[in-house]
Formats: sequence, structure tokens, C-alpha cells
Amino acid sequence: MAQSTHEDQDFRALIGDVKPLRSHANRADPGQRRPRPTEAQLARRESAQAELARDNFLSDDFVELLPPFDPIEFRRDGIQQGVVDRLRHGGYPAQSRLHLLRRPLTDCRRALPPFIHEAYAHDLRSLLVVHGRGQESDSPANVLRSYLAKWLAQFEEVQAFVSAQQADGGLGATWVMLRKSERARAENRERQQKRRG
Repeated sequence: MAQSTHEDQDFRALIGDVKPLRSHANRADPGQRRPRPTEAQLARRESAQAELARDNFLSDDFVELLPPFDPIEFRRDGIQQGVVDRLRHGGYPAQSRLHLLRRPLTDCRRALPPFIHEAYAHDLRSLLVVHGRGQESDSPANVLRSYLAKWLAQFEEVQAFVSAQQADGGLGATWVMLRKSERARAENRERQQKRRG
């Protein structure tokens, strides 16, 4: 008992003069509360989300899942098989890449249109989209790969796409070939006319 009293006295000597907190001030100050959004802010937010949804023509409806070990391939009429084969084997350098690994499907759906449109606007032709590949037919990476095959075919700018070779990402990556823009076609015609003299 004497030991306990002695320890209490030592403790008080170390701490010094202490005043208890007032009962209403015994919590940390979290700062001012953020005001709730106004009706106008909520309306603007809703309008922006609706505009984004309207601008994105890619469907997130049901998609038939591709088997995880089957390559994907698509080409529009008029595109030679040799072009697709060269694309598959990395015969065209990747002028731009989009990495969609471990991203939610909604983010991927949102990221793809600006990537394709910007590449087309800058006259890029060969793109590599890295998306991953699942081991099971319903794994998240394979779901994305299945949607990607559906989405890429919906772009007018896309002439062909095909699963990459192992060195470029294998079934977890897709090569995309864009058509030439009008500006690039006009420059090409001009070069050919100069050559003919």
C-alpha cells in the first residue's frame, strides 16, 4: 500500500499541475462540417454524368464470355489477312499503349473512347491495349477481354484487332489497327502523285 502511495506522489511530481478537461471540450475539433451540395450543384453533377453516359456509345450490356485461351481477331471487309498477320506478330510498332490491368470495367469503358479518338486525331495507326487474361472463363480479366472485343468492333476508326504474341503480352494484350484519317490519306495521295511526276 505504501508503495502505491509513493508511486502516486512520484507520478504527480512528474506531471505537475493538471486540470481536468471541461466535459464539452473532451473531443478533438474535426473542423467545420462540409456543407451539403446545393440543388444547383446536384443538378450540374447529374447533367454531367448523363452527358458522359450519352457520349459513351459503348454498351455494357450482356457479353458472351470468350474462352480464356482463345485468341481474338477482327477485321473489316477490305482489310487483307496479311495486314492482320503482320499486326499479330508485332510488325507495326506500338505508337501508343493503353493499360487497363486491374481497372474496373466502368473505368475501362470510360478510358477507351478518348484513347481511340485521340490516337486517330494524331494519325496513329497501331495501338496496343494491355488488359490481362484470366485463367477461368468468368475471371475479371477475361470479362474485360470479352467486352474489349465487343467494344473495339463498335469504333468506326478501328480496321482490325488481334491478340498479341507472347512477347507483346500474349492473350493479355490486343493489337489495334486504326484506319487512316482523311488528312493522312490526302498526304499519301500527294506523295504518290509527286513520285509519279
